[in-house]
Formats: sequence, structure tokens, C-alpha cells
Amino acid sequence: MNTSTSPYTRAAALPALLASRIAIIDGAMGTMIQRYKLGEADFRNAALQSHPKGLKGNNDLLVLTRPDVIREIHEQYLAAGADLIETNTFGATSIAQDDYDLAPLVRDMNLAAARIARAAADAYSTPDHPRYVAGALGPTPRTASISPEVNDPGARNVSFDQLKDAYKEQAQALLDGGVDVFLVETIFDTLNAKAAIFALDELMEETGERLPVIISGTVTDASGRILSGQTVAAFWHSVRHARPLAVGLNCALGATVMRPYIEELSRVAGDTFISCYPNAGLPNPMSDTGFDETPEVTGRLMGEFAKSGFLNIVGGCCGTTPDHIAAIAASVKTYRPRSRHDPLFSSLAA
Repeated sequence: MNTSTSPYTRAAALPALLASRIAIIDGAMGTMIQRYKLGEADFRNAALQSHPKGLKGNNDLLVLTRPDVIREIHEQYLAAGADLIETNTFGATSIAQDDYDLAPLVRDMNLAAARIARAAADAYSTPDHPRYVAGALGPTPRTASISPEVNDPGARNVSFDQLKDAYKEQAQALLDGGVDVFLVETIFDTLNAKAAIFALDELMEETGERLPVIISGTVTDASGRILSGQTVAAFWHSVRHARPLAVGLNCALGATVMRPYIEELSRVAGDTFISCYPNAGLPNPMSDTGFDETPEVTGRLMGEFAKSGFLNIVGGCCGTTPDHIAAIAASVKTYRPRSRHDPLFSSLAA
């Protein structure tokens, strides 16, 4: 597809892919990292040997200190059938990394993460099955809409401009590293997401690059609202101006609890594609992954979503593994994707 039929300078063929079949996004990075049982030394390279703060658990840092681990995880998801893989940059903003006193490394982290994912995707891409890299922009540990002080509802620990600047720094490095798509994910505060969207618009205007944007919110409980109080429909109407390639839900809930909310989003967001990557059910400390659903269960549930006509992009969040992604891919492949013109009807693929 050329630019005359697509507004995008990267991933120009992705809209046609989403219209022709259900695309697969990868599963949990954190769940897979836990399997490596890494210690403090794995989170330090030569430059960080004397860093005064503990770094274990700062998974975004591994793109600099253990790139082999991150590359291997990407490749496992690609081998499982993922069409899109996410960069390991969920917390790679200056705001999040300030907790570790590592804000100066943010550009290096995002650049390295994008290059690692790009190399893995390119290694698995074929003319018939291209693979795409989604630059992941997480929510940050601060919220622009909610006071952190119970006795002062007007208090804030971050401003819109601070969020916008942090997201722009991250996105610039992801762009330079070669991502195809921007993924603003796990949104619990729509104002944070608006800062990310503003940053992406500003960056793309300045660079002349135009990448697809996917926006994914998080319904935090059975109330059907994100943490900052919006319903799924209100969330969509708050970000609709960004004209995202896809909008969806991820994290917080397993597929069973998420179903009515993804169905509602599929109904109200009729002019865009729909993505969904839930957790592997409920947390279960006795499970190998920390969550209770096996690949077979998650695969069956997502197959039901596909049969109901809800999906264009599907994958997994917390607790999912390459086995889960392979099961999801096998389960949804017989169904055609949700149409933006008849969003609640699906049939078996020819």
C-alpha cells in the first residue's frame, strides 16, 4: 500500500491487514522476565555498578543490561504467531525512571528497546507475513486527574505539560529506533492519555512521520470504569479526536469479566478497529504465571470474542505467555475480523 491510499509513513499495510483478518499482538513481557529469575546484577551494566539505588525489578532497564533476554522473549512471541510485538518500554519515561534516579537514561532505554524489537521482528518477517513493532507508552506512576493526598482533592504530583514532555522524549527515541506503531496502553487516567496523544501529534507534525496509534484503556473493576471515573463509552469519546487506528482494553481484568466492556467498546467505536488483550484470568500465586488461566482457557475465551465479532487485534497481558498467544492465534484464525461497518456480526472465514 502506498501513501496515496494510506496516511501512514510506516506500517502503511497494517489497516488492510486488520480489515482482512484478526491480528495477534504479543503477551506479557513481565511474566516472561520472571521466568529468568534475574538478580540485582542482571539489572546493572558497567556504568551502573555503583548506582546507589536498587535496580532489580526495573524491567525496562534490561534492554541495556540484558538485551539477550529481551530479544529471546520477543522471538518466543513471534514464533508463537504474533503479528505485533511491543517494545519493553512500559515504564521507560523520565517520570517513571525518576523513581530509580535513572531519568537521564530514558532515551538510551527506548532507543535500545526499539532496536531490539525491530531486529527480532525483521528476522521473522516474510513478504507474506510481515511483523510490526509497537512502541509501548505506559501510563506512568502518576496521575493528572486524581489527587494523591486524601485531604487535598486539588493536589497533583504531575502536570499535563510534564507528562507531555516525558511522553514526547520517549516517543522520539522509539521513532528513531524504528517502531512502526505507537501504543498508548493500560490507560487508567484519560488525561494522562491525552498528554501522550498530544505529544505524539506534536512529534509527528515536527518529523513528518505519520505512524498508526493504538489506544488501550484499563477497566479496573466490575464498575466498568477506568480509575479516573469514565465509562468505556466516555473514554472512547474523550480520545476519539486522535483518530486512532484501533482502540481497546487491556490488563486489570480477565476475559470473562472484560467481555461486556469490550462488547460496549465494539458497539460505540464504530469507526475504528478494536483491540483486546486481557490478563490470564485472576491472580493466582500458586500458578506458574501468577494467574489462573491456562493457554487453553484463554484461547477458548478469546475465540468466543472473535466469534461474537468484537476483535481486530487480540493478545494477552499479565500472566500470558507464548503458549497463551499460540492458543489465542489458533482459536481466532477461523473467524473474520470485526468490520467497522457491522461491528456486532461475524462469520467463519472462507
